Amino acid sequence: MFFRHSNEMWSEFPELVPGVLFAEGITSTVDVGDRIAGYHAIAADRLMQGPEGEMAEIQAWRRSFSKMGLKPTQYRCASEALLRRFRQEGSLPRLHPLVDLCNAISIAFAIPIAVFDLAKISGDLEVRHASGSESYLTFSGETEHPEAREVIFADGAGQAHARRWTNRQSGLSAVRNDTHSALIVAEALHDSAGSDVATLIDAIAAELAAIWSIEARQGLLGPSSPRFDLSSAMNLQLQQKPD
Repeated sequence: MFFRHSNEMWSEFPELVPGVLFAEGITSTVDVGDRIAGYHAIAADRLMQGPEGEMAEIQAWRRSFSKMGLKPTQYRCASEALLRRFRQEGSLPRLHPLVDLCNAISIAFAIPIAVFDLAKISGDLEVRHASGSESYLTFSGETEHPEAREVIFADGAGQAHARRWTNRQSGLSAVRNDTHSALIVAEALHDSAGSDVATLIDAIAAELAAIWSIEARQGLLGPSSPRFDLSSAMNLQLQQKPD
């Protein structure tokens, strides 16, 4: 089982920098209020300097959405949508400790972060262009079919776990109270993405260790190393568990 971006995606977006983490041992009974407050403060400071649309991280995603034929103010990347809501309301909804934490880190860095329940993913997960036959489950329980050539997160069973790349995740693999293992993916395209994504995933790894006592497996992907092997990550976690 692995996560990767298709060769076509690397060809079309050579500036892409994805960071990936695998975490096993997630629970919903922890308190992350104090942890997310610090990231919210960082986001608030950034928004004091200018709206989210002026941030380099967001502008890069807007250019990429335009390149995909999407109107960037109609379909926003997840970090822009979160920053916009945070600017307007001064807070974000509380959903699950891991999701709340990743949302807070996402607005602090202005970089979209996806969090998937691995138990709901069948086989490999790939960011690629849709064929048009894939199925996407909305959070309201409706089934949609992404348009051909739309960028999706697709698994081996033809399930789309995100539509329009970083715009919207699926309800199928959303993290819930019974989630135990998660795949976390952060993606950026701006000039300093390499260093920023590395810092971001290090921050998530540190929080996973501090809150859940999890030693996450992590990695940065690129055209020369496009694949994150989840089988190895899961085997490593099993080896590290005490008898």
